[in-house]
Amino acid sequence: MRRMVYVCTDPGIPVFGRKGASVHLQSVLRVLAARGVEAHLVCTRIGGLPPEGLEGVRVHALPPVTGAAIVDRERSAMAADLAVGSILDGLAAEAPVDLVYERYALWGQTGMSWAARRGVPSVLEVNAPLIQEQVQHRGLLDRGGAERVADRALGAATAVICVSDQVSGWARARVGDPRTVHTVANGVDTTRIVPAHGHVRPAAGDPFTVGFVGTLKPWHGVDTLVEALPLLLRRHPGYRVLLVGDGPEAEALAVRAAGLGVAGWVEATGSVDPAAIGSLLKRMDVAVAPYPELTDFYFSPLKVYEYLAAGLPVVASEVGGLAGLLEHGRLGALVRPGDPSALADAVDDLRLDVARRTRLRRSGVQRAAPSDWSHVVEKTLGLVGLTLPGVADAVA
Repeated sequence: MRRMVYVCTDPGIPVFGRKGASVHLQSVLRVLAARGVEAHLVCTRIGGLPPEGLEGVRVHALPPVTGAAIVDRERSAMAADLAVGSILDGLAAEAPVDLVYERYALWGQTGMSWAARRGVPSVLEVNAPLIQEQVQHRGLLDRGGAERVADRALGAATAVICVSDQVSGWARARVGDPRTVHTVANGVDTTRIVPAHGHVRPAAGDPFTVGFVGTLKPWHGVDTLVEALPLLLRRHPGYRVLLVGDGPEAEALAVRAAGLGVAGWVEATGSVDPAAIGSLLKRMDVAVAPYPELTDFYFSPLKVYEYLAAGLPVVASEVGGLAGLLEHGRLGALVRPGDPSALADAVDDLRLDVARRTRLRRSGVQRAAPSDWSHVVEKTLGLVGLTLPGVADAVA
């Protein structure tokens, strides 16, 4: 397999940006480029210059999605998706296309339909039940149209890969043949994210840093971490919190930290380049995923895979698939969601248990190894009968 087209019509994803979705997309493309695939990217929002390893990816820009009103943006997004067909026609006229890989977007269906008509293998990557998200968080006028788009895209794909079993269940309910739907969880770049050198920090270490990586949004529960910090400082004055990322909750979290009198113990980096995540993880002693109680937790959090690859003890809320990911406590601590006291107890237990943190470093790295993005991509392509070129082929 030599020529692949990655389609992303989601206007909320700057493909060369810093969001988690951007990192996911870049990681897949980076594996392909490193293995000698001629990779093409068709997208509505480029988001900057190609990062390292993606300089050779050919970018084909779709019309931008515009409009202040919801109805105008929906129509604009539909028009952008229609333009995918002509780009694929042009690429196929140059040389055969071996695979169309599309990230499911609310109005994206042309890539999968084009591949089905041409007999080209196709993969539809589904990261969330977007219709439900759009209705709940942003507003959706033409829900019937969005439902039809989802059904067409899912039905046309050779393989549908979903990041969690919850998302797979949503997809299987919409396709004629549920055997086309597979769960393929997110991955991590284990060459970029590695453990810190040396021994884990002693219990009395100062600072002892509790970290979080991700977009600062309400459903990430970072307020629970901030509220746990005063409890932690009563037990050990060396505690610090490192928040890596930006988002709509940044100001509210800063105000909350100030109100609790712990602003001086919180460092917020703001938005950072994905290439810098590895070095920031090395500053942490424990990492958290403090999600609140959510009725429909369907995520496959990139952050947790990164924490494990970095050899960090993880404290996570016992929601969704997090218990399974952390092997029901073998790879970290699970706590009641939305409970600052429970979070503080688990973190402090880990601080005091140096031997356990040492074991968790080793077991976390071992758990992350099979989740390297190269394995994720190889598994995905295998579902449609394709393989990546070997290393020797990529060099040739």
